Amino acid sequence: MKEESGKPSISPCFRLCRRLVGRPSLYRDPSIHVLAFGSLGLRLGLRDLCLLSGGPLKWSQRHPNAMHYFALACDFDQTLADMGVVAPSTLGALERLLASGRKLVLVTGRQLDDLRRIFPQISLFERVVAENGAVLFRPSTGETKLLAEPPPQVFVDALRQRGVSPFSTGSVIVDSRQPEDAKILAVIRELGLELQVIYNKGAVMVLPSGVNKGTGLLAALSEMCISHHNAVAIGDAENDHALLSACECGIAVSNAIQTLKERADVTTSASNGKGVEEIIERLLLDDLRGVRNRLVRQPILLGTAADGTKVSIDSCDASLVIAGPPSSGKSTTMIGLLERLAECDYQVCLIDPEGDYSHLEDIVTLGNSERPPNITEIFQILHNPKSSLIVNLLGLPLADRPLFFAALFPKLQELRAKMGRPHWIILDEAHHLLPRERGQAIGVIPQRLTGLVLITVHLEAVLEAALKSMTGIIAVGSSPEETIRQFSNGVGVPLPIYSRLPNRPGDVFVWLLDSPHGPLAVRARTGNRSPVI
Repeated sequence: MKEESGKPSISPCFRLCRRLVGRPSLYRDPSIHVLAFGSLGLRLGLRDLCLLSGGPLKWSQRHPNAMHYFALACDFDQTLADMGVVAPSTLGALERLLASGRKLVLVTGRQLDDLRRIFPQISLFERVVAENGAVLFRPSTGETKLLAEPPPQVFVDALRQRGVSPFSTGSVIVDSRQPEDAKILAVIRELGLELQVIYNKGAVMVLPSGVNKGTGLLAALSEMCISHHNAVAIGDAENDHALLSACECGIAVSNAIQTLKERADVTTSASNGKGVEEIIERLLLDDLRGVRNRLVRQPILLGTAADGTKVSIDSCDASLVIAGPPSSGKSTTMIGLLERLAECDYQVCLIDPEGDYSHLEDIVTLGNSERPPNITEIFQILHNPKSSLIVNLLGLPLADRPLFFAALFPKLQELRAKMGRPHWIILDEAHHLLPRERGQAIGVIPQRLTGLVLITVHLEAVLEAALKSMTGIIAVGSSPEETIRQFSNGVGVPLPIYSRLPNRPGDVFVWLLDSPHGPLAVRARTGNRSPVI
């Protein structure tokens, strides 16, 4: 293909496909080339995709995880606002956060009409969770959605008869003040209702069982297609425990109650809106990387060493190789890791060139031996943060699978840049998808990519730059020392001195580069329904 005026030319195959499809927004979907021209179309079309993106692409020097947190959820009273007023400087900080591409969610115990009356800037927020998790409001459209049933009229009537004062009813919530909670609890008990009482610095809120700020926030994030792993919450009071627990990072302002500070990952040095400003500036500065080591998020357990030590990886900052000879248990080990990632609600995209994982339950598979996967369908599924995906490439000719991956992977990176997910990308047969001898044709892959697993039988054949982004290895099979030695050479990190690894049935061998010791024999939790591959 020749270049004219500094721009790459487009093949006749691509021009014909463009005329047949007639939709510019889909020109870069390689599945179109598959449907229109079969294997030949895939090869030509995917080559054109690389050219349209600026020519053969190399391992990127850009940091792939510039943003991990895409949403900030704020309590209102005594967090965002002081005595019901949000300071101009705090409003300015909110606007700067929005300009960074992040979203805002307001989570409050107030009733919506009251909130709109005192806070005219409510439109800054993508969603508003009102009535302590019971009402979801969309400022851009004015739509309101109830997340629970209104209070029974018999309950409201009984409160009036008992002389409870003050009290008011919202769409779902019943509001009062202490010490009226004693009367309220008595009415709930006498009527046999499944209602709960939640306290907030003297305020008393009655809601259906199970409704709180955390459940309301999760409903809002679901509508926004943002995972709770990519959200930060900040609050000050008793009813904010559930709010902070719903996010990967929970923050208390300095004026918060002591028990919330003890539960929070971070406590600000400033109070109220100034504390919110402090967190916004940290998000804009380094996406809270400076405080991530304080987070109480659950690590990903790989297994247990002989001395009882739990061997884990950080859920945000790890990338792994799983390597070993054929039929040594690589897929069994990977399925065990998949189960743990699923338990923690991480979104996974597994590229499966040979159909080894299509038998798994509770995870969507696209593609089979008769039908190649469709990239448009892949991203329709990944649009939902709760949906993980196996991309089965068995329907593609062997030579076309790396080309398909070369087109897919930049799009996965784009989704990560916009939404922070899929949290984990897993490449089976990595030596075929990322071959060392064809590194120039692979496409853009960041030099420092976390949340990546490479599964391979041929470490020496994997693209060198890909190996250098790994932070550890799980070696399986009968010769782990040789596998780990190859990994050490590939990543350019000398092996520390370590004792000879015992080779007990069921053990895998783990070396984490940031660990103070060398490789360890680990009894891993393996998958329940896996072939040995």
